Amino acid sequence: MTMDKIWLAPAKLNLMLQIIGQREDGYHLLQTTFQFLDYADELTFNLRQDGKIKRVNKIAGVALADDLIYRAAMALKAKTGCLLGADLSLKKKLPIGGGLGGGSSNAATTLVALNQLWQLNLSTAELADIGLKLGADVPVFVHGFAAWAEGIGEKLSPINPPECWFLVVIPDCSVSTKKVFSNSGLTKDSSTKKISDFPDGRGRNDCQNVVLETYPKVANAFNWLSQFSKTTLTGTGGCVFASFESKAKAFDIISQLPQNLSAFVAQGKNKSPLYGD
Repeated sequence: MTMDKIWLAPAKLNLMLQIIGQREDGYHLLQTTFQFLDYADELTFNLRQDGKIKRVNKIAGVALADDLIYRAAMALKAKTGCLLGADLSLKKKLPIGGGLGGGSSNAATTLVALNQLWQLNLSTAELADIGLKLGADVPVFVHGFAAWAEGIGEKLSPINPPECWFLVVIPDCSVSTKKVFSNSGLTKDSSTKKISDFPDGRGRNDCQNVVLETYPKVANAFNWLSQFSKTTLTGTGGCVFASFESKAKAFDIISQLPQNLSAFVAQGKNKSPLYGD
């Protein structure tokens, strides 16, 4: 059975991110704000009656065992005992290691889509619980609302930051989250804040200095964009972003982009494009 619907797996920005501690299991305790972008990977799912889960197209450098789309589908089958399967197809737009949440977003979209296509009727909370075992950022994509997040990123409260136009610059490198979090220079004891301390959701990123010092290509992108507007790293990835007062202004700046960089313009969204307008 073929399903022609395209399921979106949108990018996210961390408008701020601070590390306030570390758990005994090694996970870092965070406070961060998430907002979605209207820029997304695209997934399609074809139902299989034989129960098999197959990738139609492979992601370069990503083994099957590490593919969060495949892992999400298998986790959903394991949780529910569903006898159906699916062919999984991905049109990749979000860079790997860019801090835009591509893998986590892919996993969340897979859970939401297959829950519907397999007619499992799991609740959003149940899907988010499955997603958390795949990655700390998966639940925010499952829930689909801009959020203030605490814990390891799974404790979510809705927020409503301005839906600005952003220019996101993508350096030609992939940043290792593990490498960033293991850096001895990383700030891990920021003081605890409240949502009210960030009325527009914006603030500093505690990972930014470490990434800029460790990855010269990210520093180059950051320095270029900083000429035009306050620039921030997103997550622990390589992408940097700045907001502009209009779509036209953002496109004016991107027209000046150096040849050694790539970038895109997108609008912030407080409701995930996965769930429509």
